[in-house]
Amino acid sequence: MTRARFQVIVAVLLAAVTFSGCAMTIDARALGVEATLASDASEPAVGEAFEFNKKAVYMFWGLAQPGKPSLRNIIASQVQGDARVADLSVRVRSRFGDVLISILTLGLVVPRTVTLEGVVVEGTGN
Repeated sequence: MTRARFQVIVAVLLAAVTFSGCAMTIDARALGVEATLASDASEPAVGEAFEFNKKAVYMFWGLAQPGKPSLRNIIASQVQGDARVADLSVRVRSRFGDVLISILTLGLVVPRTVTLEGVVVEGTGN
């Protein structure tokens, strides 16, 4: 293998690692219930608020995701009948312990804390 070809391969691998990352796709159509991100300011959502913290785990600098929280299961445990979810908020962040694990494993294991918050509103109307 020539030196130029080796440099190209290394550059491609470095670009792949640099531009890869820990991303979590959230599709409201796959949640199984009606969900809105924000209520009308004049009519705030009234119902039972919920908050869950789960871990998402990424490996090999974000290239693989063996541990992903099931947002559908979390919401299904809160909603029954024709209820809906209003003011849905999903935050993905790195807490101190998450960063520490990432540093100690040199990015081979990268945990993230996923916080899911919302309000369960009974019935289909506001």
